Amino acid sequence: MVLHLDDYRELLDELDPHIRDTLEASFSEASRVMSPTGLHNFLEATRGLASLGRGQDLVITFIQDMPAVVKEVGEEIIKDAASAALKLSSMVSGEIITLVFSSLPTAARRLGDLELLRQYLTLLHSLSAKAPRGLRPMLSHIDQLLSQLTLGGLRRWAMWGAQAYARDYEQLTKYFSLESADAKKVLQAERRGTLFVDSQRKLNFYLRALWGRGFFLRPTAGDYESREGLRPFIENLVIHVPDAFDDMGEITGMDQYRAVAAHAAAHLAYTTSPLSAEQLNPVQMYLIGLFEDARVEYCAIQKFPGLKKLWRPFHRRPEVIEADAERDPTLVLLERLALALLDEEVQENDPIIKPVIDEFRERIVDEYKNNQLSWDLGVTLYNHLLNGQVSIPALRVLEQIAIPYRDDNRFIWEFTENIWADDYEQVAGIPHQKRRTVSVMEMVNEVDNELAGDDAQEIWTLETELYTYEDEGLPGQGTTWNQIYGKDKAPVPFHYQEWDYQVQLYRPDWVTVLERRQERADPKLIDQILVDYKQIAASLRKLIDMLQPRGIVRERHVEDGDELDINAAVRAMTDLRMGFTPDPRVNIRYHRKERDLSVLVLMDLSESTNEILPNTDRPVIQLTREATTLLGWAIEGIGDPFAIHGFSSDGRHDVQYVRFKDFDQPFDDEAKSRLAGMKGALSTRMGAAMRHAASYLKRQPTQRKLLLLITDGEPADIDVRDPQYLRHDTKKAVEELMSEGITTYCLTLDPNADQYVSRVFGANHYTVVDNVQRLPEKLPALFMGLTR
Repeated sequence: MVLHLDDYRELLDELDPHIRDTLEASFSEASRVMSPTGLHNFLEATRGLASLGRGQDLVITFIQDMPAVVKEVGEEIIKDAASAALKLSSMVSGEIITLVFSSLPTAARRLGDLELLRQYLTLLHSLSAKAPRGLRPMLSHIDQLLSQLTLGGLRRWAMWGAQAYARDYEQLTKYFSLESADAKKVLQAERRGTLFVDSQRKLNFYLRALWGRGFFLRPTAGDYESREGLRPFIENLVIHVPDAFDDMGEITGMDQYRAVAAHAAAHLAYTTSPLSAEQLNPVQMYLIGLFEDARVEYCAIQKFPGLKKLWRPFHRRPEVIEADAERDPTLVLLERLALALLDEEVQENDPIIKPVIDEFRERIVDEYKNNQLSWDLGVTLYNHLLNGQVSIPALRVLEQIAIPYRDDNRFIWEFTENIWADDYEQVAGIPHQKRRTVSVMEMVNEVDNELAGDDAQEIWTLETELYTYEDEGLPGQGTTWNQIYGKDKAPVPFHYQEWDYQVQLYRPDWVTVLERRQERADPKLIDQILVDYKQIAASLRKLIDMLQPRGIVRERHVEDGDELDINAAVRAMTDLRMGFTPDPRVNIRYHRKERDLSVLVLMDLSESTNEILPNTDRPVIQLTREATTLLGWAIEGIGDPFAIHGFSSDGRHDVQYVRFKDFDQPFDDEAKSRLAGMKGALSTRMGAAMRHAASYLKRQPTQRKLLLLITDGEPADIDVRDPQYLRHDTKKAVEELMSEGITTYCLTLDPNADQYVSRVFGANHYTVVDNVQRLPEKLPALFMGLTR
């Protein structure tokens, strides 16, 4: 099934033109992360929100932000988000619901799990009933809050403020804005040591390094109501761990995550079949689980001996266990048992547990792969406890045993309906489409198949173009099936942060840059520019010759050099014998004249470049094309690596980026045809485009890097009302690039640029071109001056 936006033409006609344009711009990114069913739900949710009557911003924010949320937690969240909006609509304003949607990408990234994000939406709904005035300031600081708190901590922090200031609206606003002392105090009290979201990537690499395979980790909000947290567990072959760990003395939170993840991964690696739970009571199952934990840890330690050092500190020393008089005697006995099973150096003399410890150590050498060993020893220990007349506590007491890194062992039992026979990757949600290169005849036989779609099990590729049956021309000529039915590959989204000067924080992954394919035109248009500007080209030729690298240059008459200058040495000896003071500069020094510079020319291709300015006869984009052509011709003559890119924007989720020429491409007819086809449209989100351009510059091996920006106006976009917002973000981007060794220079055609450009780019890093017609002359000369 393939879903196209045209299938919802009726829906598009119902929407406001601004919402419709936003949906069309965001549909490409949505189609990359959503299945056809997810896209259907996404479009239906858009229809429902549009009919809610709470303004355009709410619908536009939902359209723009939902693909990023789906990418983090899955497309099931779409219905939950739309349902949450409908519930909130009767309690808060549309602006608050818009802020809720704006916070979802951050919450999804920080929480990292679908169920946790659903609980986050439930929390917002609960808070809207108890303290609706606190929602706006809290959502404005949600990134700061979730970077320090778990979901449970956020809930306790919010509910404390809602109850403490239920009738004091001024203090309530200060609390949720993090301005009051109480807010900071409670926030500090609720902070956790190590958050899972900050450790997940490291844990994935850690497990892959050990077992050479991928494991799937998900967080759980175990401390949602209490600080204790749920025990780790394995379900559907996914390891679920608490969303935060506090340090335990010398054991850091990261060490706890490693221990938990390694133990659970050992279960997945070495528990190959479930144990039968028939005719077993809960205590027997718990005791069998103790031996199964010891068995898989033994298997893991045999392969990776260092894991013993990782797990050993979580088991208390025997003298510490015995000194804990308040604990149940049976728990003390079982803790000693678990320690002895892990560490063979620990000796036990207790008549109840010593026989099973000895039997475990004897049988594990030959039966380490068979979990029936755990079943046998667990039942045997249960009988020993009964025969020893030891009181066996209830299961809830047994679960208080102080071994915090072990999971609850639901994975090892047959009645938990684990999917043992299913493919591991399929359980984790990885699509199973396969790519296969086929022959021409196979492709011909299937080219008219209308049943294949995005959910096909195989994707066939043909290495050469396939021409239609009617073509009778030579190979390489005529019409291909690609040209008739093919479609452009959906652009890969690049997400960048953006600086919010009002809160003095970055908005993470706020802007999406999409690289578009540039339409081509006749490259002769570019060649004609060089003919039209013969005089400027002739003057540039002299500058090019001066700037070309000269290789090794020899400098004579120096005191310290690389070799002796024979002629100068003879003259010095002659002067010395004649009684004159000789010239000590008798050496030759060699200099390597090389240029170590990469240049990226970034052109503003917004709608304003189509305007014909006063006292000119050509649009700005034509002058920009001519200037860039002359500059490209000059840089190619010098030999510096350079690239020519352009950008425009249609909101923060559609910053369109075009690469006319890359560093590794020659300035040939292909690059010239792209330059000839350049057009101006949309707006100017400058900071995101500069950050994306910098990603290409940073890959260059040269020491000096120059980003040369050509623009005819200030930063602006359709979804930004504050004129200072994008100026501050662009300034921050300039500072970021400078810290990474990239020099930024702006050539602006805006006659009013003096009001802001110096604050954005710096006093000596911009030029205002007062006569736009002189741009083709100014740009190459400016480059020569910058790089001389």
